Amino acid sequence: MWRERKRNAIGLPWTFTVYSFDDERFFLDRGFFTKTQDEVRLYRILDMSVERTLWQRIFGMGTIHLHTSDKTLGDFDVKNIRNVMEVKEQLSKAVEAMRDKKRVVSREYMSDSHDDHDFADDDHMFDDDHFDEHH
Repeated sequence: MWRERKRNAIGLPWTFTVYSFDDERFFLDRGFFTKTQDEVRLYRILDMSVERTLWQRIFGMGTIHLHTSDKTLGDFDVKNIRNVMEVKEQLSKAVEAMRDKKRVVSREYMSDSHDDHDFADDDHMFDDDHFDEHH
């Protein structure tokens, strides 16, 4: 579905790292003399974000940070790639499709701490009597 060579600081593809993904896996190929390939199943990608430094914006690049549940690769960055927002969207859609296909449900936990402001802690906000008194 997508394949691109990591670019150097000025946007040229003169590195020995290649990123790619298909509809099931993300691949990270590195090296010249000793080649290594890591892969992570798309359904193991839990979250992603994009960072674009000033230098990257000047050269039309960005970095995608991937947070995964993969034991071997863990969290990693897809550095210095062109069209970073389009690639992130394409990857995000592929991840969601694979999670749906595999019936993987992520579990998000809410904090029980009273230090965090959470609407669930403010039960009176949803109390009709309390609302009528003030409005």
